[in-house]
Amino acid sequence: MMLRVFLTLCLLALGGPAWPQQGDPPLVFAVVTKVPKDLARVPARVLAGGQVVDSVLLVPETIIGNPIWRTLEICHSLRLQAWKTPEGFKLDSVRVIDSSQLPMELQGVAGDCLIRKAIEVAPLAD
Repeated sequence: MMLRVFLTLCLLALGGPAWPQQGDPPLVFAVVTKVPKDLARVPARVLAGGQVVDSVLLVPETIIGNPIWRTLEICHSLRLQAWKTPEGFKLDSVRVIDSSQLPMELQGVAGDCLIRKAIEVAPLAD
């Protein structure tokens, strides 16, 4: 009897908790494609599930309050943990990265964006 109880407890311990866990949000990469007018809804090209799509980044108040997020500009490259929703990607965490750290599918998007930004901004520097 004691052996049966012990084996049952061991199986429960190895099986993990009895309640379902939500888990971590998936890792996605993005490039900001337009000047964000509203920092809570940022338009971007997003790589998720092997596909690059135009989408919106839905940002919670905890991230909007970050001083680095308030300086977000067009062509910034982002590494995100985000959930896909019908409205866009709901961010859980975000990190601004160098565009060379993006996956190959988004490096061309970042490069084109930077060239376009340089052409638009360079004449204004004189």
